[in-house]
Amino acid sequence: MSMLANTNVFDYINVLDKAADAAWLRNDVISNNISNADTPGYKRQEVNFEVQLAKALRNSRYKSMDAKVANLKTNRLKPITYTDYSGFSYRIDGNNVDPDTEGVYLAKNQIVYQGLELSMNQEFKNLQAVMK
Repeated sequence: MSMLANTNVFDYINVLDKAADAAWLRNDVISNNISNADTPGYKRQEVNFEVQLAKALRNSRYKSMDAKVANLKTNRLKPITYTDYSGFSYRIDGNNVDPDTEGVYLAKNQIVYQGLELSMNQEFKNLQAVMK
């Protein structure tokens, strides 16, 4: 990795990359939930990333967004998969997956991922413009 990669030029790209990784994982988790919609006793899984990112940004209170992003420890930003509403069930067999709701979550997550991808592409375009 070049020295440029250790500078703040890539701060936003690094955060966007972590968010895209979390969205990719969420897509897998939602797909798994849909696949297990008829599995007795299965409990839906969810991914926590946005809450971690918000907490990490709050730790740099009274700073500009650029400073907050520059101070983030991106290696500590990891999406966490957890069981959602483990004590709740839609059915007698203990399963708590609603396929219709999962479909909505999947569509929302795909839009989020596409937005992150567009944002990363724009950041790279900005870098290209600066280098010209």
